[in-house]
Amino acid sequence: MTEANDQRIVVGRIGRAHGVRGELAIDVRTDDPDLRFAPGTVLATDPASTGPLTVEKARWHSGRLLVRFAGVDDRTAAENLRGTWLVVDPDDLYASDDPDDFHDLELIGLAVVTVAGEPVGTVTEVRHHAQDLLVIHRETGEEVLVPFVAALVPEVDVAGGRLVVDPPPGLLDDGS
Repeated sequence: MTEANDQRIVVGRIGRAHGVRGELAIDVRTDDPDLRFAPGTVLATDPASTGPLTVEKARWHSGRLLVRFAGVDDRTAAENLRGTWLVVDPDDLYASDDPDDFHDLELIGLAVVTVAGEPVGTVTEVRHHAQDLLVIHRETGEEVLVPFVAALVPEVDVAGGRLVVDPPPGLLDDGS
């Protein structure tokens, strides 16, 4: 994502075109895709020049979300959107009742310490792949990836500005 949209929350990324009528597969990055991609929803984009995009139709097909945006009527127009990030302002998010539910923006910038209180670094990014990974920048300049699971991250204190990790041996080693 570009710097202009750093404070926006990613809710999806446009993938490849599906069919010839402008439908697109969406790599969903939100816990409520049916709400976020409801017909009529307007989504900002990164790069901004490709949007905003209005959801015309959304449907699930073989476990993938397929979306058709207004004005995107054929495969060529759809392919031109491939790789575009779909973003919302943090103010447009609703608060969760789940105390273990965090938005990426809440985690980025938190100081990371071990359960013993030893400083580790700062969360600089959250990557969403097969599982969520915290990217932690260490004072040595290196980055460490820590799976964002309760066994390894027993405490997240957003108000206190810190995150506690309980790493297994070797996870935080710098490789030297």
